[in-house]
Amino acid sequence: MPSTPPGAELTDKSAVRIGALVPLTQPGWVEAGQHLLAGLELAVGEINKTGGIVGRPLELVVRDTAADPQRVVAAVDELARLGVAALAGEYHSIVARAAAAKAEALGLPFLCSSAVLDALTEQPTKWVARLAPAQSHGWQIYADFLLRDGHSRIAIAAVSSVYWASGARILRDYLAPLGGTVIEFDMSSLDPTALCDELVDNRVTAILLLVGHPEPAVSIVKSIRHDRRLTEIMIGAPAGQPEFPEWVTLLGDNGAAIPFLRYMPEHLSPLGARVETALRERLAKAPSFVAFEGYDTITVLADVLRSRGVDRARTAEFWPHVAVEGTRGQIQFSRTPCTSVWQWAWAPIQVVDRDPVEADRFRILYAS
Repeated sequence: MPSTPPGAELTDKSAVRIGALVPLTQPGWVEAGQHLLAGLELAVGEINKTGGIVGRPLELVVRDTAADPQRVVAAVDELARLGVAALAGEYHSIVARAAAAKAEALGLPFLCSSAVLDALTEQPTKWVARLAPAQSHGWQIYADFLLRDGHSRIAIAAVSSVYWASGARILRDYLAPLGGTVIEFDMSSLDPTALCDELVDNRVTAILLLVGHPEPAVSIVKSIRHDRRLTEIMIGAPAGQPEFPEWVTLLGDNGAAIPFLRYMPEHLSPLGARVETALRERLAKAPSFVAFEGYDTITVLADVLRSRGVDRARTAEFWPHVAVEGTRGQIQFSRTPCTSVWQWAWAPIQVVDRDPVEADRFRILYAS
């Protein structure tokens, strides 16, 4: 479904099409998908108002991935047949990995906006680039925060997933040599009340949520917050569940003071501030960092398409030459040891939480 009308002052009405992959229905994280799409659409609209891609309008062709790897593979196949110049988007790491594999097989450039799983592709590829920091980079920063905050005996509440297992491994491998202990609890065999008993018995000072949103994350938080034995325990969510307004809606005050990773600078540039205002108007709420990732994705792709045209192979060859001002800093791509794709190294990273006094305000607890 095309989502963006042509802008003014466009001479050639043959649109340059970009396939947008976003989770817009459950079990996908719908609010994340809405923010991602808002950023993508805002950037496309602004580019079309200033002449598009060398006089041609830019058009998004949106496909709902619903957090389903099989569905995204079919969507990439369809978008390739429709003649899109490139792919953009996706929030869920497992879905992005499936999209990247299919894009590589088809020779279709893919700029991944938000997924962080290190191994987006099995082998190094020229076809895929990524804006979000690799999981190993961001989660090590989170581990540094835990140690600095005095937490060396840490529990993990996890469900079975390649993404969550990767996060748990990163934390264990990083913390163990520094004296940290990580105890993992499988939430497929524990309910939130039983988890609380385990936390007391194991004398942990922090519990990290490596689980889906809203459930079981919301139920776990409620159980811990209402257990008088656990009033001193820190709840953490490195994957960023508290970023979105829905978290406050579901948890109220219980959702505050839960540190998570956020890919934003301490102070926005004039471009970032302008885009924040526009996104807030579009969403009718504060934009998440995911919305900024969407905007930056289109900004980069527009620069590439203006430089190399709509030839897919030439687009893929241009990743190492990108130098674009994004909303959160200068964007350039390189090869990093932790990932097989072209990587922005790195987007700014903060550990933040929601202020218990004012839940709509984020407190910066640690920054890279």
